[in-house]
Amino acid sequence: MSEVLTTPLHAEHIAAGATLTSFAGWQMPLRYAGDLAEHHAVRQQAGLFDLSHMAQIEVTGPDAGAALDGALVSIPSQMADGRARYTVIVAEDGGILDDLIVYRLEAEDYLVIANAANRLTVLDELTRRSEGRQCAVVDRTPHRALIAVQGPRSAEILEPLVDVDLGALRYYASVRGTIDGVPALVARTGYTGEDGFELAVPAEGAVGLWRLLLEAGAPVGLVPAGLACRDTLRLEAGMPLYGQELTRATTPYEVGLGRVVKLDRAFVGRDALAARSENPTGTHLIGLAGSGRRAARAGSIVLDGEGTEIGTVTSGVLSPTLGHPIAMAHVNAPTILGEALDVDVRGTRQPMTVTELPFYRRPA
Repeated sequence: MSEVLTTPLHAEHIAAGATLTSFAGWQMPLRYAGDLAEHHAVRQQAGLFDLSHMAQIEVTGPDAGAALDGALVSIPSQMADGRARYTVIVAEDGGILDDLIVYRLEAEDYLVIANAANRLTVLDELTRRSEGRQCAVVDRTPHRALIAVQGPRSAEILEPLVDVDLGALRYYASVRGTIDGVPALVARTGYTGEDGFELAVPAEGAVGLWRLLLEAGAPVGLVPAGLACRDTLRLEAGMPLYGQELTRATTPYEVGLGRVVKLDRAFVGRDALAARSENPTGTHLIGLAGSGRRAARAGSIVLDGEGTEIGTVTSGVLSPTLGHPIAMAHVNAPTILGEALDVDVRGTRQPMTVTELPFYRRPA
């Protein structure tokens, strides 16, 4: 049997009464008090997430930037120090192997955050694609934790605890600092559609930091939050999930990520993506909104007005924030905003309307 992985905060989750689930080989908190309560806390106050199952891979050395340029569809070497970028890594045929966030910490020091299920794939590919270059690819995941504070009051909670100026930290930027003596990479990033921060820290400092944040945030409504509400939050924000919207069978052009692909240089998968950009398949990712209380789930069939099958729902939920069903779907026929389609929800055709993504935007 394969090893069951636990994060440095595993005992904290058990003590808090979390419902645990197996996710990509890790035991992770699915929920604490309840999905809806945690979801609404993040939208209205703040939530605290353990993301330590996410891969943390360092690429360092004189050729680190060039190696990542050749490995990914974007150009990390052109980023300024302290900036981050959402990107993808593809196979030779252009299929998506994973979506990533790349942080350029310094000219020869990059951090790649990958999905837990694709940790070894990304590690192996970055290692292979860096061969012959002066750089090292090192998996730091076992020795670190990743903790996220997300929600409109996240800066208010974190500001008194950290020795960096959060007000000066832009979205998709990071800075090194300390929190209660624990060295941390503080990044203004997240997967919820709210303002928030992700804190990469040594594993041995995780428990103290988790407890400190819970104590500091309790007066303004911060609660620990699990994977269940993280999924509903990201779906409302129109953020794709690997294994659902993004798969090995899709290229960036089928899922609305053509903007991150930079074709004007060599990288693994470049020729396949150039060909795809010139000859699109017609498959694309859409948002759907419905009425009532019945949510379309992943795998539900999407039908046009004539009853012809045109696609499949990749993620769907009854939106806690909006109060009606929302879904994302892969379709292979042209669609326009406002178009009426049907989704087969457990044998019943449910009307849904093509809508713009994201479904939810945080107030300005």
